[in-house]
Amino acid sequence: MSAHEILKVLYAPQKAFREIIQNPRYIGPIIIMILFVAANAAATYALASKTYVEKTFPTTKDEWTENATLWQPVDGVYPTANHADYIEGFIYGNKSIEFTVKNSTEISMQLDNMGSINCSGQDGYTKLYVRIKFTSPDIAPKNVSIYLYSTASSFFYRDLTEKFSSTTIDIWNNLTISLADGNWSRVGDADWANITGLKLVFDWSEKSDITVLVDGLFFGGIYVPYAENITAYLASYSAFSFMQFVIRWVFLAGIIHIMSKAFKANTVWRVTLILIGSALITMFIQALVNTVVFSTTLPLIKYPFAYIGGVEGESVTAYNQILEETSLVNQIYSYVQAAIIIWTIALCGLAVRLSTGFSWAKSFLIAAVAYFAATTIESFLVR
Repeated sequence: MSAHEILKVLYAPQKAFREIIQNPRYIGPIIIMILFVAANAAATYALASKTYVEKTFPTTKDEWTENATLWQPVDGVYPTANHADYIEGFIYGNKSIEFTVKNSTEISMQLDNMGSINCSGQDGYTKLYVRIKFTSPDIAPKNVSIYLYSTASSFFYRDLTEKFSSTTIDIWNNLTISLADGNWSRVGDADWANITGLKLVFDWSEKSDITVLVDGLFFGGIYVPYAENITAYLASYSAFSFMQFVIRWVFLAGIIHIMSKAFKANTVWRVTLILIGSALITMFIQALVNTVVFSTTLPLIKYPFAYIGGVEGESVTAYNQILEETSLVNQIYSYVQAAIIIWTIALCGLAVRLSTGFSWAKSFLIAAVAYFAATTIESFLVR
């Protein structure tokens, strides 16, 4: 079957369907299926090449604030796990680390043996995320400092006092701290390419009982491609596309065939299957349009840590920002999808009309019911 014969379904569907009824061959739908899988792979590549996800360290869970034994006792302050007060989210655990000291003006917390973390250059992490909550005393600290160590005597430090005020007491403070910028001071031979430890220091003006909780400690700021192994990703998605086409083809043709038989039509399953498979050339057209739109219109999509973390409210806000940035593409996609649905139903209705002799109204009714039934079934089978 030539490309001209396959494309005839687009510009002369009535003639194309009559020829199929006279000489039904599976080669046409099979070629259309191959074209759809290829075009869908191209669309997927175009989308994946513009989609980036923020990489964090630790990579999966907030392991540093799940295990109190990782923190060093400082000035007699022994960290403990708090199972009642913590941040809930996709990559957060079910506890925070609590630090308590009696009758003091200062409390410190130190995390060593973090590994060698690169926070310099284009390949290094550029941000530090941490959640901090102090439940007592009921006044803001007069000074908050953070230290990032390369060795025991070489470190960077900066003042974080401005990030805390009286309104931040007894609530979780979500801190995003930029790394390797002008706000840091260097002591010794500290190297941003080799960060091995962290220390937080809180100071108050008067002695009191102090309790500070820490959760959700991550390095971030590096964006990596959504599909780092693009070959494996495309292979997987091509298999998905193949299953999508086959399921829609078989169920759509099957429902149309059953409904036609119910209305006493003298139809042949092979003819119905080939007609509907040919009508699904619209799936190839949709994938082709998606490829063009994703390649030319889609901006770079960056899924930030706020979205990945999955904290209630924060994740939704981050996702809404992405939707706003991609609103034009989403709008085009919606219009194209609506047009393809109408077009597919029209082609299926024409196929029913020519193969059964039903009225136009009955033919399009069968096509519409069958299409939505088949796509509903498909949504359950292909996820």
